Amino acid sequence: MTLFDLPLDALRDYRPDRGEPAGFDAFWRRTLEEAARPALDPVFTPYDALLPAVRVEDARFTGYGGVRVAGWFLTPAGAEGPLPCVVQYIGYSGGRGRPQDCLLWAAAGYAVLVMDSRGQGDGDTDDPPGGPAPQVAGLMTRGVLDPAEYYYRRLFTDAVRAVDAAEAHPLVDAGRMVVAGASQGGAVAQAVAALRPGLRGALVDVPFLTDVRHASEMTDMPPYSELSAYLAAKPQLVERVFETLAYFDGVHFAARATVPALYSVALADLVCPPSTVFAGYNHYAGPKEIRVYPYNGHEGGGSHHQSVPLAWMRDLLTP
Repeated sequence: MTLFDLPLDALRDYRPDRGEPAGFDAFWRRTLEEAARPALDPVFTPYDALLPAVRVEDARFTGYGGVRVAGWFLTPAGAEGPLPCVVQYIGYSGGRGRPQDCLLWAAAGYAVLVMDSRGQGDGDTDDPPGGPAPQVAGLMTRGVLDPAEYYYRRLFTDAVRAVDAAEAHPLVDAGRMVVAGASQGGAVAQAVAALRPGLRGALVDVPFLTDVRHASEMTDMPPYSELSAYLAAKPQLVERVFETLAYFDGVHFAARATVPALYSVALADLVCPPSTVFAGYNHYAGPKEIRVYPYNGHEGGGSHHQSVPLAWMRDLLTP
């Protein structure tokens, strides 16, 4: 894949006007206040994953609309705590997967809560409340004509509640909580960094749903292709759709987030074009670093990148 976006020097200066909705803060304040009314009721049940070096628990907590959200909670076997904790969010169309998919942070000595993405892939959380079981793809336009009904209102709220649930576990050090994710998971981590006070950091890899209108004009790859197909069929709704999406655009969350953040970007990424990633990074209000992978696509730095957040976390959380 040849490089298709701005040159790197221009990307480092790319800072688009945000044009956020006037009611952005009130919308999210109301959303989180409403979501907090049902009891969180975090439940952690031992789970035999045949992994003797790791303690695995099935995690459940109350998310948006009273839906019970699933997850995995892993710690090193025999750990007594308090442990720093990573709350991990998943890429588009994926659920929580299996515990053996989630071993990195526990192997490094951390606790990790891997949150299921409601309504997606191989997960165990339905969307909306009482609605259909998880499915593959197709969620980019669910409820997109109204911010109150849009899918990502529910997912971002679940993600904030996931931090609350992890914090409630007796092995977790509530003062050392970090959110993490790539692609859709990166979008979620970026949002939670702004919405959830008390975090220590955020790991934001190749984030989706950032500088959204520009992204939809740059790429025809999924999930943005779902949006393009919808708008091709309903051109009279273009402005209404982007008015909704403005409440979920990562640049607005980035401008409100103040915890230290580590971003990554791949310059040949056709799914989340590099200029959209830099839009979030350049607007990010807190201390920040970014790792650039010049010839990589949406896999970002792949396994090579894994050592980077491990070192960053060690430096961030070591007294």
